[in-house]
Amino acid sequence: MPILEVLTFPDPRLRKVSQPVAKVGPEQVEFSNAMLETMYSFKGIGLAAPQVNRLDRIVVIDTRAKDEEDRYDLSDLTDLEKKVPQPLILFNPVIVATEGNTTYDEGCLSVPSYYETVERFDVIECEALNQKGETIKFKTDGLLSICIQHEIDHLDGKLFIDRLSTVKAGRIKKQIKKRGYPERKKDPEASEKEGVE
Repeated sequence: MPILEVLTFPDPRLRKVSQPVAKVGPEQVEFSNAMLETMYSFKGIGLAAPQVNRLDRIVVIDTRAKDEEDRYDLSDLTDLEKKVPQPLILFNPVIVATEGNTTYDEGCLSVPSYYETVERFDVIECEALNQKGETIKFKTDGLLSICIQHEIDHLDGKLFIDRLSTVKAGRIKKQIKKRGYPERKKDPEASEKEGVE
């Protein structure tokens, strides 16, 4: 499966609002699988379709950490996170309920190498379609909750820097304008496996 190009800020395509997926069919499933491979190749934990220049409401997420032997380490997951199978591939995700607030130092594949503390809801209930076109609903917290909120923002044309104070956001934008971004580093195994140079 090809590794997709990830758009970076200030690309104006990242500011467009995505449209609902009318039907989950083979083409949508294939594209979402390519998104997942792309996310893994850049060692990301979440990716939204607008980040790869497609205005469909699709997100892929995998917040599970791996140990030194490349096995999934679930010890850092909360009880709610452990109940949600990952990786998650969500079509038309919607947050239907929220509880509390939390903060986390967020980064983004579309704003590489920049991290800032962002306030989000602590617990969310999410409803979406899966790759079979079935409606799924789940409740979660922790990093998974934060990541889902971050990716849904992308579907609405928003970036995590939009949730910062004017001063902090302005500082990041100024640094990007002045220095640009460091060269992207993909997972060499994934690149070799997919024939990407």
